[in-house]
Amino acid sequence: MIASDLLRQAIIQLAEAGVPSPQHDAKQLLLAAVSDPNQTPLALDQMVISRDALTRYEAFLARRSKREPLQHILQTASIMHLDLKTDARALIPRDDSAEVIVVAMQRLSARKTDPIVIADLGTGSGVLLAECLHAFEKASGIAVEASADAMSLAAENFEQLGLSERVSLFQGSWMDWSGWGACDLIVSNPPYIESDVIATLAPEVRDYDPLSALDGGPDGLNAYREIIAAGSVQMKAGAHLVLEIGYDQRRAVAALLEASNFTDLAFQQDLGGNDRVIAATKT
Repeated sequence: MIASDLLRQAIIQLAEAGVPSPQHDAKQLLLAAVSDPNQTPLALDQMVISRDALTRYEAFLARRSKREPLQHILQTASIMHLDLKTDARALIPRDDSAEVIVVAMQRLSARKTDPIVIADLGTGSGVLLAECLHAFEKASGIAVEASADAMSLAAENFEQLGLSERVSLFQGSWMDWSGWGACDLIVSNPPYIESDVIATLAPEVRDYDPLSALDGGPDGLNAYREIIAAGSVQMKAGAHLVLEIGYDQRRAVAALLEASNFTDLAFQQDLGGNDRVIAATKT
């Protein structure tokens, strides 16, 4: 079968299943299905699809039609410079989180060649810490993660990216972690969805991301209260805290920071114009 004919059918199938971006996903899945390093490159719409590739593609489409995330099917995701393995063990890295790295780089722009220490609370796939270590080449990192499953994925990613020697792992709650005072920068994308909102999320999120990575409690602020309270006591003066936030949480998280010995607050919006990151310095 010619790829262009197959793509037209696939787009219809995905659209009927409610997939938000059927054209994009149909093409990405087809590219994955026909991937062959020994094959001469051809324009995709002119390619003749082999029987094996067709079987793979049909399986991919069936999974995506059930709203399994594209990233899980492809087993890879990226937000900036690095490609990471992703699967059901941890929250899928999404583009909005890139703003955390942008703000972190701004906060420590004068220290890019210093041997700083960076921690990532609730590291998940390890994406934030990996991107920070990519940006700060002399830095070392600490990945803090309560989920054994997520930590195993993060460890695989650090190994794949050649970062294992620069990262130490702490499996457990950030409230039980004792390394706060050693850090120059702490980043986190904590769970921040209100508990009763989770049922309304897109199936790709609601049904496939770990609940523990989504549920921020009744008002979505439980993790921020814990992190900010612990940081206010244990972080060293001058250290920076950079947090991803929900689109409507800027004022609430800012108030928590201002009440807890943090100053120099700054905010960053995502590409959609929503408040997405808040940063502050420990006094």
